[in-house]
Amino acid sequence: MTKRANVRFRQDEANVYASREDFHTIFNEDLKELYQLSFLLARDPAKAERCLVVGLEDCVRGNRVFREWARSWAKRAIVQNAIRELKPRPSQSNSLLSGAIFPDIDKLSSRSGRHFDVDAMLRLADFDRFVFIMSTLENYSEHDCALLLGCSVRDIREGRTRALKELADSRHMEPSDINLSCREKSEMSIL
Repeated sequence: MTKRANVRFRQDEANVYASREDFHTIFNEDLKELYQLSFLLARDPAKAERCLVVGLEDCVRGNRVFREWARSWAKRAIVQNAIRELKPRPSQSNSLLSGAIFPDIDKLSSRSGRHFDVDAMLRLADFDRFVFIMSTLENYSEHDCALLLGCSVRDIREGRTRALKELADSRHMEPSDINLSCREKSEMSIL
């Protein structure tokens, strides 16, 4: 490969991956949303701030990531730091709802004004809150949640079920009434 071709190849490669500046821009533009994600996970302003700052540092000095994935990568860095900070573990609950499935949770229907209260989310047990936020608000798959949290998919399902039941109880709703629209999910992710 000629010297000129090698330089051009490196420039093309650099344009595909997110740079430090790209991550700085993302954290500047989306600071409120990223902090809110961090706060909902950490439940404490000081811990949330640490998770956010360390997340930025991880993104800036971390692995190469495609530019198109940079926003998702920034959120994932915050989630991973919150997991390291709080170490959420599945509870050993034998809930009657442990096998319950809410088939409509990902369908896009809702009734007017049905939102979860931030305070109710913050009252959830750490593991259940992490699972709810990751799987429902941030749309992580059950498998990804299980990998990140170091548990089984069954633990994820049970944690989400407990969270949904508790959130439904806090709103005096039936668990079967919980249907989140994309709009509600995005509004909740920026609460």
